[in-house]
Amino acid sequence: MGLIKEFKEFAMRGNVMDLAVGIIIGTAFSGIVNSVVNDLIMPLVGKIIGDVDFSNLYVPLSDNIPTGLALEEAKKLGAIFAWGNFITVLINFIILAFIIFMIIKGMNSLKRKKVEAPAVPPAPTKEEVLLTEMRDALRQIASKNTI
Repeated sequence: MGLIKEFKEFAMRGNVMDLAVGIIIGTAFSGIVNSVVNDLIMPLVGKIIGDVDFSNLYVPLSDNIPTGLALEEAKKLGAIFAWGNFITVLINFIILAFIIFMIIKGMNSLKRKKVEAPAVPPAPTKEEVLLTEMRDALRQIASKNTI
């Protein structure tokens, strides 16, 4: 029974829940970036280069693969060197890394602004004012008595 209780405390800890939320959001965001790269960027790059579909660029490493097959069909027939797919995945990574960098940069600048803001000391309480006046009065009396 102790093991279940310990696991429950671990699973309900804030960091674990934050991590779970981060993974879910990251997975959804990854789908968006994949769509941007596969549906928007790579077709434009392929058009600029000359009507090239990057998702189907590969070098057959087996004699069983006829030329002109789609990547998925070629994979079924033998080994291939899918360099077009690699370029697409690399662009995905660069976009994701840049976006994460921008998010962290923004968070760090917010943290710096909080640290840089000078803290205004609170006004003294009535007790502190009264004690300060009493101290000053005692010092005045003491200085008159020593002369």
